[in-house]
Amino acid sequence: MKISARNVLKGKVKTIVAGAVNSEVVVELPGGAVITSIITKASVDSLQLAEGKEVYAVIKASNVMIAVD
Repeated sequence: MKISARNVLKGKVKTIVAGAVNSEVVVELPGGAVITSIITKASVDSLQLAEGKEVYAVIKASNVMIAVD
């Protein structure tokens, strides 16, 4: 796999919450941190995602904002 994104984190699918159109996919990283992604249900099916499957969380953002109270 080659990709231009710099932030590629390997983990395992912890849970998938399927919706009518989109699904919430929770990926557990080594060390226990989790990343949650909302992707289409069609993508979940196409990627054959299931709990325990090894995946990559690819993070590509043109902006990262910081806020304080």
